[in-house]
Amino acid sequence: MRIAIISDIHGNLQALDAVLADLRTRPVDAVYCLGDLVGYAAHPNEVTERVRAEGIPTIMGNYDDGVGFERDECGCAYTNPVDKALGDRSLAWTKATVTSENKAFLRTLVSEIRFDADGRRVLLVHGSPRRVNEYLFEDRPISSFQRLAASSQADIIVFGHTHKPYTKLVDDVLFVNAGSVGKPKDGDWRACYSILDGADTTNPVAFIRVPYDVASEAAAIRASDLPDKFAVDIETGGASIVTPA
Repeated sequence: MRIAIISDIHGNLQALDAVLADLRTRPVDAVYCLGDLVGYAAHPNEVTERVRAEGIPTIMGNYDDGVGFERDECGCAYTNPVDKALGDRSLAWTKATVTSENKAFLRTLVSEIRFDADGRRVLLVHGSPRRVNEYLFEDRPISSFQRLAASSQADIIVFGHTHKPYTKLVDDVLFVNAGSVGKPKDGDWRACYSILDGADTTNPVAFIRVPYDVASEAAAIRASDLPDKFAVDIETGGASIVTPA
């Protein structure tokens, strides 16, 4: 089985459309989304409606939870006061913009998805198997990955949330960060998604980078009441991002 995984679209319709168009050119058996459809960019309704129309099974991200349930925070765990102030503006704007129907859809999203692919147990989550908003950065202590490997009852764990793609094999469990479609943070502005090939034991994960009309999406952010920094972030691939968001 070849499984495409998209994640962390964050209201970036141009990036999502480019990824969906790219997927139509590739032989994949299924597409899954790890959540965070909304937040930061100017098209949260359009992104939510596109994912829903495509029938893509989707996990609830922390931002989907924050907007869907109209919470006071997005669960982003900001540590910098400037970032928190920007994040609060994003959450307030997004909650005010997303329709009641789309909020209701966000509330229906699930916390995890499990399936077997070529005899391997696959677990999809947003942040980690423990918490929707846990940041599993690649340089986390190995003991943290070992605990997850021992407790998650999976051979492959796929997640997002950090917006930085990587793979790591720990105690025979493959950890895969799928990257971010709409808000990369590794310095590459192109949309990123992953393809998982369960039968390939040598190179089971491919990260796909897709160019898109970033100027148009940045212009839409600047035409809204969202902070200009969010436009800069997608233009630079998150080069201006210091703390998690």
